[in-house]
This record gives sequence, C-alpha cells and structure tokens, in this order.
Amino acid sequence: MARLTDTAIVLRRWEYSETSQTVSALSREHGLVRGLAKGAIRPGGSFSGGFEPVTRGHLGWMVKAGRELAILTEWLLEEVYWSTRHNAEANRAAIYAVDLTARLLTDQDPHPTVFDALDRVLTDLSCSSAHLLTFQWTLLEAIGWRPVVEHDVVSGEPLPADGHVFGFRTSAGGVVGVPAEGDWRVRRETIEVLQGCAVGTWGHGADVSRRASGLLAVYIRDLLGEHSEAMRHAFPAIG
Repeated sequence: MARLTDTAIVLRRWEYSETSQTVSALSREHGLVRGLAKGAIRPGGSFSGGFEPVTRGHLGWMVKAGRELAILTEWLLEEVYWSTRHNAEANRAAIYAVDLTARLLTDQDPHPTVFDALDRVLTDLSCSSAHLLTFQWTLLEAIGWRPVVEHDVVSGEPLPADGHVFGFRTSAGGVVGVPAEGDWRVRRETIEVLQGCAVGTWGHGADVSRRASGLLAVYIRDLLGEHSEAMRHAFPAIG
C-alpha cells in the first residue's frame, strides 16, 4: 500500500457518516485524489476539524490497488482563501474553477501548472478576470483541448490581417478567418488575447480578458455538452 503526501486543494466534500467524509482534492504532484477520511469531523482527529471545499493544505493518503477510494490519513489546513468567502465575484469564480477542475481532470494524472493556476485564482484578492482566463487556458492546454487561435483552424492559413471580426467554431476546435452561420463572432482583440495565452503572455485589460474568458467558457460548455450551474453564476451572460 503506497503512502503519499502532497500540497492539495479541496474541490468537493461529501458527508459519509456522522464522523467521516469523502473528499475530492487536487494535489500538486499527484493529480486528483478521491478518498475517505474516517473520523474527519471527530474532535481531536487528524484532519484539522474536517475538510472544507476551496481550502489548501497538506494532505496524506494511502492508495491500495483495486480500491476506488484512497484512505486519507492526514490533513493540515494551510490556506482558507478568504477572498472567496468575502467577495461575491471571487466566490463565483472560485466555484467555477473548482467545478471545472473536478470535471475535466482524471484521477492520479498530475498537472502542477493547473494546480498553480487554480491557486492563483483562489488567492486573487482583486477578482481579476485575467487569472480566470489563465486558469481556463492552462487547464485546456493540460488536457489537450486548447483551441487553435494562431491561424484559421480549417484552412491552416493566417488570419486576415485586415479582419476585425473572426469566427470561433467549436466543432473545428478554434478560430476561422471568416465567420459562417453557427460560428461565434469574435473581435480581433479577443483573439489577440488568446494568442497571447498561447505564448505565455498573460497581461491584458480587464474588459478584453473578461470577453476572452467568457469565450473559453462557451467553448468548454459546447465541448462538454452541458451548462453547469457554476458556469451560469460565473458567466451570467452566457445563454
């Protein structure tokens, strides 16, 4: 039975019994961990009084071959992410980011860059749309879903230099130079922000970052085929 420890962010938690919980957490070096914490909410236990979603700490667990759930052995709470508890916009962004992480990542598939991007969203006291944009892009890139924005995804040709509005086509996986029926019509500056994401340039204005972040949310919604409640709250303008 392997014994592991890592820094982790709690994504979800369910009550298992009067004293125990089942937990889904993203660890930095080991990926998603789903486990059972026996006696998690028993006074004087080894779990800092139990697990709360959207918190970070030091997690210990044991993995046994053939078992779906790990056995959680320790939890030392280190960060509560107070901005997500005192600011409505930060709370909506946090819930969306955590929900998306749980939906798109698979167990024991580590992505440290995703962990770091999620941590930045949750610690963002300014509720910056740029951090949510960075997180979504990093997550999509990690799982191989990131859209093609450097050129026309259908033809492979460069995007028109004089174009002001392009198309975004989920079925093709990216941007097209001339919008067609059914495409999302997207301003050049929004595509330029996403092109910056592709090369690791993250500094953009709030309005254009918000539009680019919303576009990625639409793309994710269409890929998943569903519109989660977390997405509705984070991006109320998305129908």
